[in-house]
Amino acid sequence: MSVGFQRLRDEPDLLRRGAIDKGEDPSIVDRAVELDERRRILLAESDALKSERNDASKRIGEAIRSGADPNGRDVAELKSVSTAVGERIDSRVAELASVEAELEDAMLRIPNPADPDVPVGGEEANRVVRTWGQPRDADGLRPHWEVADALGLIDLARGAKIAGSGFPVYVGDGSALQRALISWFLDVHTRENGMTEIWPPAVVNADSARGTGQIPDKEDQMYVVTRDDLYLVPTAEVPVTNLHRDEIIEADGLPIRYAAYSPCFRREAGAAGRDTRGILRVHQFDKVEMVSFVRPEDSNAELEWLTERAELLLQRLGLAYRVLLMSTREMGFVQARKYDLEVWAPGAERWLEVSSVSNFRDYQARRMSIRHRTEAGAKPELVHTLNGSGLALPRTLAALIETHQQPDGSIAVPEPLRAYLGGRELIGPPGA
Repeated sequence: MSVGFQRLRDEPDLLRRGAIDKGEDPSIVDRAVELDERRRILLAESDALKSERNDASKRIGEAIRSGADPNGRDVAELKSVSTAVGERIDSRVAELASVEAELEDAMLRIPNPADPDVPVGGEEANRVVRTWGQPRDADGLRPHWEVADALGLIDLARGAKIAGSGFPVYVGDGSALQRALISWFLDVHTRENGMTEIWPPAVVNADSARGTGQIPDKEDQMYVVTRDDLYLVPTAEVPVTNLHRDEIIEADGLPIRYAAYSPCFRREAGAAGRDTRGILRVHQFDKVEMVSFVRPEDSNAELEWLTERAELLLQRLGLAYRVLLMSTREMGFVQARKYDLEVWAPGAERWLEVSSVSNFRDYQARRMSIRHRTEAGAKPELVHTLNGSGLALPRTLAALIETHQQPDGSIAVPEPLRAYLGGRELIGPPGA
């Protein structure tokens, strides 16, 4: 479950409103309330019937001890009552199992309500929180796919031949730039931000996908390894957050902060439209993810801190960006609050999302039973989980190529990446 029985019983109207605000069907809340009420009735009836059976068994024993014939009429009647009660109990138990299974599924389909101050609506309601840098004038600049083709950095045609549309091949300096960005991101997060690096599996099981909210909400967006009932990861958030599934973190164990690189796989990426040009929307891409586990009272500050970590990377790369507080219908099923970081791509003349930073409150932790103790010996309580891209490729690479392209067609290498590229300051045509 995701929202908890107590919240379902105490705040059904808030959950219905939260579902409507996110564009989801609120009737799932009504169905969950009905199932929860039926579950409680069945539990009460089962308990009463078990008490009645225990009473009948006690009376049978008393009758036999008082000298009644074990095969006599009186004892037989008592046994008949006990048997009938047992059959009614079995019927309640069977119905209870069915109700609990349906209730669990319904609870998983109730979206996490957005924070009260999140703007309600769709894309038009997203709110720009702040901006950084001066977007470069697009005059005379080419989009990244033209620059990359001229410099031999990306081979889309051969990627399509190998795997299909949306699976780019990075070549030569294009591959080196990818590797440099990933390595630098991880180095900053581990050496400066104090995060622990994780290299997670690229596949997860159904329990892991369910824990972070990928299923039952996003099954159609994930690649499935059907023979082994595994899913290719859509983001490192899924395996990394599940590291502490079914665990209790001791009082001095929080916060926990991880940084993880992974390839990411998403089936829905090949949508029609201008995003299909170049590497703006692909089925496989690389990303470094930040994941935090914190005390509930610390999660607001942690969201801001994670957002700033992603911003600092963009600033050092010299990429103009803006931070948006996402509206209810743009933030996703499981987020309570979400910021998107968008960089300006002057060649494509558009803003590109390169990071989403989200606070899930206790929504994911409840699904995964991740708890902590406030002090030694205290009753365990749910943690809050957060994550954010730090950063996602290939859009970061696309914006870098377009922003730092030079009049002669070369690309200026941002200072932080030069050490990862043998000290090079420019990337020019092959053989230059």
